[in-house]
Amino acid sequence: MSRPGSTLILGIGNSLLQDEGAGIHAMNFLREALADRDDITFLDGGTLSFSLASAIEDTSRLIVIDAANLNAAPGHSQVFEGEAMDEFLGSNRKRSVHEVSLLDLMAIAHLADHLPPRRALIGIQPDRIDWGEHPSPAVAAALPQVCSQAMKILEGWR
Repeated sequence: MSRPGSTLILGIGNSLLQDEGAGIHAMNFLREALADRDDITFLDGGTLSFSLASAIEDTSRLIVIDAANLNAAPGHSQVFEGEAMDEFLGSNRKRSVHEVSLLDLMAIAHLADHLPPRRALIGIQPDRIDWGEHPSPAVAAALPQVCSQAMKILEGWR
């Protein structure tokens, strides 16, 4: 799916459950904003599955965007880069409707010795997880900031 040396931007979530789809909404926004970049692969990871492991293993730079419990105000976003991402995933084992967790996928990549050396997670504090195709007003208002954070990460990796 992605190419070695490229960046994979992976949006995670269920876009039918309002803020649970925040990662997908942000990834789609970035796909439009960065359409001219041929060094970036955009992937809708949905609610995760083991099939994503190869995409993660095949890239050297990974940005994951997902709704996350940050114990913050709705719409707050936070960047976890490198080992900080690993620590956050290991300490934040939330119950999930996903088939597998992001922690599982990262563990598979680590065990195969293919963990992307440059990796970051942008977590977005959800407000509402209920049926609906659009994020809550707080999360929708935060999406430009989330995309700005992703672009700042990309620039730092150049």
